[in-house]
Amino acid sequence: MDLENKIKTKKATITIIGMGYVGLPLACGFASAGFKTFGLDNNSQKIKKINQGVSYIEDIKNKEIKININNKKLSATTDEKVLKKSDIIIICVPTPLDKYKQPDISLLKQSVHTIKKFLKKDQLIILESTTYPGTTQEIIQPILEKTGLKAGKDFFLAFSPERIDPGNKKYKVKDLSKVIGGTSKKGTNLACLLYASFIENVFPVSSPKVAEMTKLLENTFRVVNISMINEIALLCDKIKIDVWEVIEAAKTKPYGFMPFYPGPGIGGHCISIDPFYLSWKAKEYNFYARFIELAGQINSQMPHFVITKIIFALNKNKKPINGSKILIWGVSYKKDISDIRESPACSVIEQLIKKGGKVEYFDPFVKKFKINNKQINRVSDKNLQKYDCIVILTAHSGFDYEKIAQKAKLIIDTRNAIKSRKHKNVFHL
Repeated sequence: MDLENKIKTKKATITIIGMGYVGLPLACGFASAGFKTFGLDNNSQKIKKINQGVSYIEDIKNKEIKININNKKLSATTDEKVLKKSDIIIICVPTPLDKYKQPDISLLKQSVHTIKKFLKKDQLIILESTTYPGTTQEIIQPILEKTGLKAGKDFFLAFSPERIDPGNKKYKVKDLSKVIGGTSKKGTNLACLLYASFIENVFPVSSPKVAEMTKLLENTFRVVNISMINEIALLCDKIKIDVWEVIEAAKTKPYGFMPFYPGPGIGGHCISIDPFYLSWKAKEYNFYARFIELAGQINSQMPHFVITKIIFALNKNKKPINGSKILIWGVSYKKDISDIRESPACSVIEQLIKKGGKVEYFDPFVKKFKINNKQINRVSDKNLQKYDCIVILTAHSGFDYEKIAQKAKLIIDTRNAIKSRKHKNVFHL
């Protein structure tokens, strides 16, 4: 049976490399659609939890994993030999930036070299990890073709960008349209056929480069607009205008305006990283992506601006940061999730500690939080009166922020969690 018929009849075996925020939901999606699906990861704790039917990601419930495990459609392993019996291999490994804001695709290359050892005819290899335009054809294809097998003839290669939004209750994997670009027409068609097994909308494009660029455009659009509204917030602070009121007023226009909101900085695995892949690649063509670089500069200022606000507010109460008891409310990069990757809380807390602040944090989703390998004390949401200042960095749902404002001595609200402007002890971003 050829690969096309295997996909149509759901006889194809799928292995997903990387069981993180992208890989695990995708594995559950394919398993629920009826495919025998393996999760491959070098983290033995993750593998153990999956095989026990335990989820470590908010978007996936234990029940979903257990059903697929019991139906023998899903299992997880650290053994790379599972690739030998796989018809389809999907790469979902992290692609972070290094300290110089340059792409780090070491895990991606490592995964491809592992696949190379088990590559066989009629296999479909798909990359979902975000990367710069050209990666699929310039990095992955040459490595795999060193086996003597040719992409588009002997095996098939495609890129389909992940669009997972952690914590989004409206849009799950099955609800997200998939952009797909293969190195050959057949590769594109096979990947489209595969994803269409449980995703309603698939959108083929002419090449992997187009698909890779699509992902970067989506997130560059967001980072540039977030930086713009952050800059407007900085200006409004100078002019003594409430930026949140301005945004609400602008939202009344029925066309030509899309609201973005200021904050203490950007975080997560996408908008804080992906655009810099594009600006890095652009330099290869002697092109400088000035909007992206400027957006990065503005957004990197926001944690420092929060510190300035804290200093100003404490001074009003005749308090220095040095020695003050400060509670950070929320350390995940956005509300209602446990993801702390690139969270602005890291920079804010680090600066507060350097200035002598006695920092603790409250976050119902994040059980442990470290700065420079030092554990920050986690507390409950009780006894708020004992803190000289509370800094709301992440406004998790389910809390009465008006009551918090009434109890606290001083609050810096970077998320407009406290809507009322009657509280003299509350300073908004």
